[in-house]
Amino acid sequence: MIDVDMVVGVLSRTAFSPFFTGFVPLFYLAQGHSVKSSSVWYSFLYWAAIFAFWSLKWLSKVYRNGISSLPLLRKPLDWSEQVVLITGGSSGVGELLANTLAFRHVTVVVLDIKPIVTDNSNITFYKCDVSKWDEVEAVAKKVIEEVGHPTILINNAGVVQGKLILDLKPQDIMQTFGVNTMAHFWTLKAFLPKMIERKSGHIVTVASVMGLVGSAQMTDYSASKAAITNMHESLRYELDNRYGVPQVRTTILCPGHIHTPLFSTMSVPQNFFYRFFVPSLSPLTVVKAIIQALDAQESRTIYLPFYTNSAVLMKTFPSFVRDLAQKLTYADFMMQGFRKVTAIRQDEVESVAQAAAQKKWN
Repeated sequence: MIDVDMVVGVLSRTAFSPFFTGFVPLFYLAQGHSVKSSSVWYSFLYWAAIFAFWSLKWLSKVYRNGISSLPLLRKPLDWSEQVVLITGGSSGVGELLANTLAFRHVTVVVLDIKPIVTDNSNITFYKCDVSKWDEVEAVAKKVIEEVGHPTILINNAGVVQGKLILDLKPQDIMQTFGVNTMAHFWTLKAFLPKMIERKSGHIVTVASVMGLVGSAQMTDYSASKAAITNMHESLRYELDNRYGVPQVRTTILCPGHIHTPLFSTMSVPQNFFYRFFVPSLSPLTVVKAIIQALDAQESRTIYLPFYTNSAVLMKTFPSFVRDLAQKLTYADFMMQGFRKVTAIRQDEVESVAQAAAQKKWN
């Protein structure tokens, strides 16, 4: 189906391409227009604006990653030497990423509470509740001893409760922040020191557009994602200015809804407006974006799909514009009827069993 991302992709290669638009004033000149004619000047000014925009984006990338990041000066990433550690790698985006990299003969380590289903011998699984420092610390020693020091760390593990704030139990909140936020600190404490020592490595933070904006029944999830979004930014400045290792790259991903088990019971609107402007993502799209950033050896901020770019500016808009966006996207009602199907705790299983037993007796 055609959506805004497809339209933006086409326009960026045509009407907003400095290469394509550069031919427009030349076309007018070839048709016999004077150099001073308005057609030539307006088309030239349009090209100049487009060229300036893409030049600034390019300069920003070079500034962030250094001259050595330029394709002609950069050595290709040797995937055979990489050890990629993925948290929450047994399902969803993490599972697809682990299998994709392993298929490329990359050494992959998966930390999760349940085993990954795979036949690929390049993947090593370690059972670990990444929300707990003692488990991460213990598993980190095994990983380093048995596989080696990770050169790429992908903090992907996530959990969502999908409850109104007054319905959240203390255990719900602790689990959300443990998995979505604290786990990032624990894996960094365990694996970042060697990256700093080697002056190389790449850290990928899988955040969410919900870390930039909020909606009903997502208070704990949004807060936990906002925390790692700011943690990621602070980490970048620590690596640059305090540890002196800008060579350790950092990439943050802020996606919208992804077709994974995590949000599989969420009610996504099926009307044309929503499907065109707020399309859902396939896990493959997300995995490709991560691998491209790793291949390029660049620190990146990735917003997917295109509408998530507006989330950065949303708080600067008038309140009625913000409320209209909330209404049009049905954001405050999509979690109605949500049922948690991943990372279910033992106390939740017991609670469901007790409720079922009580209903039976009643």
